Amino acid sequence: MDAISTNNLNSMPEISELKKLLQSLAMLDAIMSPEWDERYYSFNSKWDENEQMGSMRNGCGDDFSVLFNQAGCFVKGFDHESAMSSWNTGKQQPWPNLLKGLPPEFLAASKEPAFSMENISFCIWKLHSVNSWRIGDFEFAVGEDPDGSEYLLEIFDGDPDTYRVFAQEYYEVDLDIAVIEKVYRHLPLTDRLVKSINSEVSLKELEKDILEIGYPSINAT
Repeated sequence: MDAISTNNLNSMPEISELKKLLQSLAMLDAIMSPEWDERYYSFNSKWDENEQMGSMRNGCGDDFSVLFNQAGCFVKGFDHESAMSSWNTGKQQPWPNLLKGLPPEFLAASKEPAFSMENISFCIWKLHSVNSWRIGDFEFAVGEDPDGSEYLLEIFDGDPDTYRVFAQEYYEVDLDIAVIEKVYRHLPLTDRLVKSINSEVSLKELEKDILEIGYPSINAT
C-alpha cells in the first residue's frame, strides 16, 4: 500500500476504522506510559456531545488532532519543519487556501482552540455523505512531503508493525506484534493482556483511561 498523505488519500482508512485505530493507539500508549504527559497518542470518547477526539503530540512541536462528529471526520496536522507549516507563512496563518472548500459541518472544528489551528501544515476531512477524503483547493509547496502529512499519518496504515517500530524507538521496548494486533482488533483488555504489554501496569490501574478512551475491557476485580 502506498504511503498515506494528502497526495494519496485513497489509502486513508474509513472513518469507523480510523476511530477504532486511534482508540487502540491511545490504549497501547496508556499501558506503555502510566504518565499521561509522556504519551504520544490520546483519545477522548466523550469530547463533547456526539463528538470524539483523537490526537498525537510528539513532544517536538508536531501533532495531529482528529475530530469525529455526526457529520464525519476532520483531521488537522502540524509538522513544524515542513514547507507548508504555518510558521513559514507569516503571522502563523494556514498555507494559502489550505481550508478552502471546508464543509460548514467542520467550521467549528477549524476554530477550536484545543486544536491549536495557528499551528497547522495540512488538513483533511470526510463527510459520511461523501465517498472520499478531501483536502482544500490549494497549490502544494515544492518538495517531498511538503506538508508533513506522509510523516505524521504513517501510523494510519493500520499495520501493527508500524506501532511496534514506534514503541521500539520511543519506549525502547520490543513488543510482541501478536499482542499489538489484539489491541488493534479491539479484543477486550484483561489483566493478562495488559501485563503482556507492560508487566508493571494492571487492568485496575487503567480503569480511568479505559473509560475515557472507550476501549472494551473485562472489569478488573
